[in-house]
Amino acid sequence: MREAERLPSIVAALDHPLRLAIVATLGDGRQYVSALARQLQISRPLLYMHLERLEKAGLVVSSLELGADGKAMKFYELQSFDLHLTPATVAAAHDWARQHQKEQRDE
Repeated sequence: MREAERLPSIVAALDHPLRLAIVATLGDGRQYVSALARQLQISRPLLYMHLERLEKAGLVVSSLELGADGKAMKFYELQSFDLHLTPATVAAAHDWARQHQKEQRDE
């Protein structure tokens, strides 16, 4: 997917202070969900809601691993991203969004 096509979902995903805090925290390395929730002082259900939004935008990825006790542990880490926001990128994102909306209406 081109950067212009990803721009609306990335901007929407980052348009919340808690999601910005999650990205900043994961910048230090991958984290286990429970540890991340404790560090951010939020509930796991709320954290999962925000992580899902970030994952759909392609900013984080998750992995499931077995702990020493045999319990499943979900980890999240940042995907590498480098977003260059220019007037041309915004215009291309606008064109893509208009076309995408038109295709949805035609279905």
